[in-house]
Amino acid sequence: MRIAHTALWTRDLDTAAAFWAKYFGASVGEPYHSQRRPGFVSRFVQLPEGPDQIELMTGPWLATDPHGERIGWDHIAISLGSKAAVDALAERCKTEGCLTSPPRMTGDGFYEAVIAMPDGTPIEITA
Repeated sequence: MRIAHTALWTRDLDTAAAFWAKYFGASVGEPYHSQRRPGFVSRFVQLPEGPDQIELMTGPWLATDPHGERIGWDHIAISLGSKAAVDALAERCKTEGCLTSPPRMTGDGFYEAVIAMPDGTPIEITA
């Protein structure tokens, strides 16, 4: 078994897709407009070294229903493969204003940093 994809809600689909392409080299699929759920639009982003996909989703109700679907997830961890890669992306994100927690060794044994998407959704980047 494997995770087929991870999904997250965002208010700005194009900005979120551009973020994944810019910082993770993801390829971005074309928008899908649901015929069954008017206003629902999604795009899949494919990470470069595997089958891992993230479905970015949006809908006009996100801003109006505080008890229903809402922006983001708790977090997702993306393994970059080495401490050097974590350090390099963390430095890039620091320069560009989206690093929220600098690289560190966690208590549970991960070398990680945390960056944020434009809407504030956190992403752990790990070695």
